[in-house]
Amino acid sequence: MTKTPWLLPRIRATQTASNVRRSFAPLLNRHTHTLIIGSMPGEASLRAKQYYAYPRNQFWPLMHDILNNGQPCFTYQDKCGLLLTHGLGLWDSLQTCQRTGSLDSHIQTPVPNDFPFLFRQYPAIRTLLFNGQAAWRYFYKFFDKELAGKQYRVLPSTSPAHASLNYLQKKRLWQQALKFACETDVELL
Repeated sequence: MTKTPWLLPRIRATQTASNVRRSFAPLLNRHTHTLIIGSMPGEASLRAKQYYAYPRNQFWPLMHDILNNGQPCFTYQDKCGLLLTHGLGLWDSLQTCQRTGSLDSHIQTPVPNDFPFLFRQYPAIRTLLFNGQAAWRYFYKFFDKELAGKQYRVLPSTSPAHASLNYLQKKRLWQQALKFACETDVELL
């Protein structure tokens, strides 16, 4: 039997990299003026291959309340369409990381997404809204110079792990930020 020298290292690498997480492609189009930036999708989102898929994450309920008069979108495609219609996009600070579970505090070996390239491809993006402190920290760590000429706000995380603010408090802050970003009146429900 012939030994394959590459097989054992590859198996070992797979075993040690089993907790490597990879973010999604950005959700945006040429009309996107505001990018909402998270840190890294949680386990439920990664399994579903959808941004903010964990049922207790407040992101989609907030967007429905603020942008859609409280009316929920029932399909992921409709949720994405709601954001794009308002000039909003989604992406994460990190392209990959090692993490067990969904908590940002467990992130190790972070590798950033290529924001300089994204901003060159989509020059209409002028506002960045950070969904939580971890998203902001990782972006700033790698791309502080990319903030030049951009408006930005760091918002409370929509994750259920961020429980220091209740839903209405988060809603008020997100609404103010989206109003600021979209330069339109977004009615508080």
